[in-house]
Amino acid sequence: MGKAPVEETTSESTKSASSKSQTHEFQAEVSKLLDLMINSLYKEKDIFLRELIANASDACDKLRYAAITKPELTDGDSNLKVVISADKDARTLTIQDNGIGMNQDELVANLGTIARSGTEAFLKLMKESDSETDANLIGQFGVGFYASFMVASKVDVFTRHAGEETGWHWESKGRGKFSIVEDNTAKRGAKIVLHLRKAEADFLDSVRIRHIVSTYSDHIALPIQLLEDGKEPETLNEGSALWTRLPSQITEEQHNEFYNHVAHLPGNPWATVHVQAEGRFEYTALLYIPDMRPFDLFDPARQHRVRLYVKRVFITDECEGLVPGFLRFMRGIVDCTDLPLNVSRETLQHNPLLAKISAGLVKRILSDIEKKAKKNPESYEAFWENFGAVLKEGIYEQSDHRDRLMKLARFRSLNSGEKLISLEDYVSGMADGQDAIYYLSGDAEAGINKSPQLEGFKARDIDVLFMTDPVDQFWLPTAADFSDKPFRSITQGSADLDKFETANEEDSDGDALTEVQTSESDMDKLIAMIKLTLGDEVKDVRSSSRLTESPVCLVADEGDVDMHFEKLLRQHQQPVMGHKRVLEINPGHALTRALADLVNREGASEALEDAAHLLFDQARILEGEALPDPASFSRRLAGLLAKTLVLDKR
Repeated sequence: MGKAPVEETTSESTKSASSKSQTHEFQAEVSKLLDLMINSLYKEKDIFLRELIANASDACDKLRYAAITKPELTDGDSNLKVVISADKDARTLTIQDNGIGMNQDELVANLGTIARSGTEAFLKLMKESDSETDANLIGQFGVGFYASFMVASKVDVFTRHAGEETGWHWESKGRGKFSIVEDNTAKRGAKIVLHLRKAEADFLDSVRIRHIVSTYSDHIALPIQLLEDGKEPETLNEGSALWTRLPSQITEEQHNEFYNHVAHLPGNPWATVHVQAEGRFEYTALLYIPDMRPFDLFDPARQHRVRLYVKRVFITDECEGLVPGFLRFMRGIVDCTDLPLNVSRETLQHNPLLAKISAGLVKRILSDIEKKAKKNPESYEAFWENFGAVLKEGIYEQSDHRDRLMKLARFRSLNSGEKLISLEDYVSGMADGQDAIYYLSGDAEAGINKSPQLEGFKARDIDVLFMTDPVDQFWLPTAADFSDKPFRSITQGSADLDKFETANEEDSDGDALTEVQTSESDMDKLIAMIKLTLGDEVKDVRSSSRLTESPVCLVADEGDVDMHFEKLLRQHQQPVMGHKRVLEINPGHALTRALADLVNREGASEALEDAAHLLFDQARILEGEALPDPASFSRRLAGLLAKTLVLDKR
């Protein structure tokens, strides 16, 4: 929402002398965005006109929809269009539409705030990036109306909402404030007047305007006219709905233009899905998969951006149920001829026809993704990096498509390095006797591939999938298995690796381990001493088959919550019952052998108790956990080092 009026002044430009203008402050995010627009080094500033034309087109679509039930809204001016005119003497560029228009509250809300999700992420990236990256980010975000300030020193908006008598004049120089004053000369729709900076005067050239419209807006399904002095209005675009044409009649350039328009993203789509369904019900869909992540991809609302039309009339871009949440990255339109034109947005989601359209779209989209994955694996890896985490949501949400989505899933693993592999790849490469799909959950940035729990699997050349997306913790219990092979976390329960032969029989610690020989009973005594010392701090202490290099690690007991999942829940302040962990001891490590020998020779001692706590704290550190008592850890470590140095001097 906009701020409360902070001052009142008489507007010089309004033609309603009796009215007083209200000056508002921009929302903080808008002020930051405008500052970036004004000071931007962005070279391809043409997008400002693309964005304003797109907004004008949307306003006309909204009026067309409203007029279905209230035809009087278009009385006297039913030919919806966008008109562009340039005044070189005044150095102004005007974009005018006769669409739905805005009232005073809508002016404050639409031109004073940013309601779009992802704004904070956009501004953060802009702040952290250099000038060259700034330019790319501006184009990615799709800044809409605010792009005007890349070329204009001042912007005037004259508007009147359809069906209302009162018109309004909005004015701003983009410097923290804007004013609104009543102006009853304003016609229905919106007239945006850009006062161009001297350096941007070339945007007044008719050749330049024609080029921009043909490049970015040729697909707009209403006339875009250029009005020049002494000439008849010239229509600059083809003006037919792109999706009504046969796929063979649409060029790649036209697809790219339309994609830029509906997705508010630059560049070209990663894939195009054009559906023309006929039969019991008919609909057309022209959908695109972006080649980059939209900024609102992980917004909690999980809202898609696919527009619904009925008989080429825009209905809504917030049709719940049209596209499932796990495909919310799709951009484009769906046009159905069998829905009633006067259908309300509230009842749409309960319409059985909508569910059938959605089911058909999901099947077609997944089919096209499967073809791309098979035809161009490298390109598919780029797609998966962008949208894999979202696509995996469908594994636990859509049981009908679970098998297809699991086959589409890609993962990094212990043996794959940076390459992505499928579940089919993993199963085909399983070791002899392996009856489960092993995985490790964790944070990729924290170095999941360095986790001590991997050591035993690495020694036996058994691959382990890395589950680094939070969504993995939800679909794994739902899926349970793949190709009759159950999923098994390597940090949960017993590793059961003794049945596999190690690839290298030599001890990782080399000759150092042969200096201290320990029996199984000595190791049992050490484990008993550690268990007694730690008490209720751990659920159990046991010998490990999964460790080869590290002395200790923590694991969850069979049936307990995975450690990484519990950590995620705590990070998101979700209620979780804390489970005590199992401390596993590497019986082949030099440190544990030496401690076992010491227990056998001297029994329990304060030094051994300190060692037990240090081993437990070391395991916590390896898991990235904060130590509950850093002071005690420091004291014990210092004491142990001091004793070691004294012994070395002797």
